Amino acid sequence: EVDLEERLHELDLRSDSDIPDIPPPTDSTPEILKKALSGLSARWKNWWIRGILSLAMISGFFLIIYLGSFMLMLLVLSIQVKCYHEIITIGYRVYHSYDLPWFRSLSWYFLLCVNYFFYGETVADYFATFVQRREQLQFLIRYHRFISFALYLTGFCMFVLSLVKKHYRLQFYMFAWTHVTLLITVTQSHLVIQNLFEGMIWFLVPISSVICNDITAYIFGFFFGRTPLIKLSPKKTWEGFIGGFFSTVVFGFIFSYFLAQHQYFVCPVEYNSETNRFVTECEPSELFQMKKYSVPPLLQAVLGWETVNMYPFQMHSFALSTFASLIGPFGGFFASGFKRAFKIKDFADTIPGHGGIMDRFDCQYLMATFVHVYITSFIRGPNPSKLLKQLLILQPEQQLSVYKTLKSHLVEKGILQPSLRG
Repeated sequence: EVDLEERLHELDLRSDSDIPDIPPPTDSTPEILKKALSGLSARWKNWWIRGILSLAMISGFFLIIYLGSFMLMLLVLSIQVKCYHEIITIGYRVYHSYDLPWFRSLSWYFLLCVNYFFYGETVADYFATFVQRREQLQFLIRYHRFISFALYLTGFCMFVLSLVKKHYRLQFYMFAWTHVTLLITVTQSHLVIQNLFEGMIWFLVPISSVICNDITAYIFGFFFGRTPLIKLSPKKTWEGFIGGFFSTVVFGFIFSYFLAQHQYFVCPVEYNSETNRFVTECEPSELFQMKKYSVPPLLQAVLGWETVNMYPFQMHSFALSTFASLIGPFGGFFASGFKRAFKIKDFADTIPGHGGIMDRFDCQYLMATFVHVYITSFIRGPNPSKLLKQLLILQPEQQLSVYKTLKSHLVEKGILQPSLRG
C-alpha cells in the first residue's frame, strides 16, 4: 500500500512538472485607481479595488434589471461566451494547441451549435404561440432537433478530418476539454435563462444570494478571519464562511420580501397573442400572496409575537440562501483546484482585483442547477396556460380529438351533464 501511494505521488508530481508555466495575467487596474491608491499597502489596495469594481458591477446589474428580462438574457449569454473563452484559452496555453488545424474554429463552432440547440428548445417550450404566428419559424422549430444534430455532426466530421498523425493525443485532449467546457458553461447558463422565464425573482434571489455571500464572506474573512477553511483556497476562513452564511440568509429573506410585492419580478415571461408582445403581467400565485403564520412557541418568548405576516416565497428563499452560502462556495473551491492544477492565479484579468469573468461566476453555475432542480421538484406543477398554448398549435383535427376525449372524461367524472353529450 505504501508503494502504491508513493507511485501515485510520483505520477502526480510528474504530471505537474509536465504542465508548462503560463504567463501571469497583466495588471488591468485603471491608472487613475493606481495613482489614488498608491500610498496603501497591497492588502488594502486590493480591498479598495475590489470594493469599487464590485459597486460598479452591481450598479450595472441594477440597470440591466430595469431594462427587462430580454436584456438579462443577453447578459447571461455574454457572460457564458466570455467564461467559455477564458477556459478554452487556458487549454490552448497549457497544451500549446494554437497550431492545431481547424481546432480554434471548431471550438467556437461547437459553442454555436450547442447554443442553437438550447435556445431553440427554450423558444419552442415557452413561446409556442409566438412561433405559430411566424411561418418562417415553424420549419425551424418543427425540425429543430434534427437541424441541431446535423450541425453538431458536421463539426464532429470536421474534427475527424482534421486529425493529424503526430498530434492525435493532443487533439483528443482538446476535443474533451471543449466538451467539458460546453457542459459547464452552456448547459448551466441555459438553466439560468429557464429560471428567469419562471419569473425574475427566481433569477434575482439566487444570483444576489451568491453575490451577497461572496461579498460578506470576504468582509468577515478580511477583518475577523483567523482559521483556514480549506487548503484549496488558503485565504478562505471559517469566520468568513460562517459570517457569510448568516448574512446571506438574512439578506435573502429581506430581499425576497421586497421583490414579492411586484408583478414585474414574480410573473413569468409570456407572449401575449392579443398585443403581440412579451409581457410580465399576471395574477400572482399563492407563493407571492401575504399569509399569516403562527410563530413557534420557543420563538414567541424571544420575539414577543404570536403570528407573523410573510410571503410563502420567503421560506423558499431560506432554502436558496442556505444553498448559496453552504454549497455554492464549493463551486469556487472547484475553480480554485482547477487553477492550482494548471498553475494560474486567475482565469483571466478582465476585472481588476477580481480576475476573469469565470472567477466571479464560478459559484453561480452550481446555483443555477440547484434552482432549476428546486423549481421542478417543489414548485412547478401542471400549468394549464402552457398546456393550452401547446393545444393551440395542433392541427384542427387533433384539437377536435382532444376536445372529444376531454369531454368524455368530464362526463364520466360527473363534471359535465350527460345531456351535453353529442
